[in-house]
Amino acid sequence: MIQWQKSTFSSGSDGANCVEVAAPEGELLLRESDDPTRILSATCTGLAGLLLHLGADPRQPNER
Repeated sequence: MIQWQKSTFSSGSDGANCVEVAAPEGELLLRESDDPTRILSATCTGLAGLLLHLGADPRQPNER
């Protein structure tokens, strides 16, 4: 059985609508809590890149 974990930011009135993550047997899985049948598989590097991109300030140039 896969153990899903919600973000700590998923609390309060919107707690039912969040992204969940699981890491069974070395895999990295993501799903939206309001549609748990759609599961996205990712690598650690790919997820880190996505999070970096989503958190980037579009007004600042990439600093790499």
